[in-house]
Amino acid sequence: MTSAAAAGVLHPLIARLEAHGFRALEASEIDAFAAGGHVLLVLIEDPMRVRETLDLAVIAPELARAFPGRFRTGLLLPEAARAAQARFGVRRWPALVVLRDGRYVGAVEGLRNWDQYLDEIGRLLAAEPSRPPTIGIPVRADGASGAGA
Repeated sequence: MTSAAAAGVLHPLIARLEAHGFRALEASEIDAFAAGGHVLLVLIEDPMRVRETLDLAVIAPELARAFPGRFRTGLLLPEAARAAQARFGVRRWPALVVLRDGRYVGAVEGLRNWDQYLDEIGRLLAAEPSRPPTIGIPVRADGASGAGA
């Protein structure tokens, strides 16, 4: 992918994530990037639509410093983040997703207090991979009725 900073259309706080070691990824690059070890992905939305995106652009490098050497960092810009949204069950922007050996471990959606970020990321780094939550319509068995079920 071309450098996010070189694109020239990103907000400077988002563009600076690459200077902090966050690699901008296309959705199709996630699996190769995430193979082997822990990865922290930052999924962002257009800051004109979701203002908290800029807050997370400041918080994410601080989280990487709080957990030195514990994970590699990737950045999914809005188009790539939207493409990966259903895969990781993300329902609220912006979001952090933790993967281990390419498998989903968990996500932290929206903004949190600093202590909550530290607790959640620490918990996710210790957790086993799991199935991501789904987004969509609940599935019922054939013949099951919604009433009284």
